[in-house]
Amino acid sequence: RLADENRRLRQEVEHYHRFEQIVGKSALMQELFRAIEKTAPTNSTVLISGETGTGKDLVAQSVHEASRRAGGPMVVFDSGAVAPTMIESELFGHERGAFTGAHDTHPGVFEQAHGGSLFLDEIGELPLELQPKLLRLLEKRELRRIGGRQTFAVDVRIVAATNKNLRAEVQRGAFRQDLYFRLAGAVLTVPPLRDRLDDLELLVGHFLSLEHPPRSPEEIPADVWEMFKAHHWPGNVRELR
Repeated sequence: RLADENRRLRQEVEHYHRFEQIVGKSALMQELFRAIEKTAPTNSTVLISGETGTGKDLVAQSVHEASRRAGGPMVVFDSGAVAPTMIESELFGHERGAFTGAHDTHPGVFEQAHGGSLFLDEIGELPLELQPKLLRLLEKRELRRIGGRQTFAVDVRIVAATNKNLRAEVQRGAFRQDLYFRLAGAVLTVPPLRDRLDDLELLVGHFLSLEHPPRSPEEIPADVWEMFKAHHWPGNVRELR
């Protein structure tokens, strides 16, 4: 009976310190978990802000998996990893022959995510000239491929993320204010690791458990733990891993 009770308590603690793939017992992470729980069941657009390496992609995945769209696709588009000349085609798709090199019809990520969620990573990198087209799509929920005549209705939940201060970007004219408000239906902020050092042991244990074979936090020497606690962590959780 005692062993069963201990097992039950461990499971409760693990559940309390985890949301989908995210782990954290600090007050800031518990606040984030509550915000995800509140936001995920809705159909509102979500804007995730946080420094590079904080795990914004995991938050986006958690929003999708805890939503009513969990059975649909989760498509990821990184605005900062696509050549500027190809962003419009990747977003909206194109018809065969629409431009030089368009040898086949290509559905964009909005079509691919129909019935599910579209994660627009690093939305702050989206070129200013494309922002009105994205805004129009978000408002009308329909698109037309480049070079096409047919209009498609799209049923997609948008989850966007940025490591920039989009309000500041709006002030300096680098990001459209109306698009910002359209994206920020709900705002989730992922704290930097230096503000959640209470999670160090939990995170280290989580990452070591993923090793093959699994390893234990007890293997970490005391002086390394002290170094971890004193470090500023500019690369956040990604650096820790």
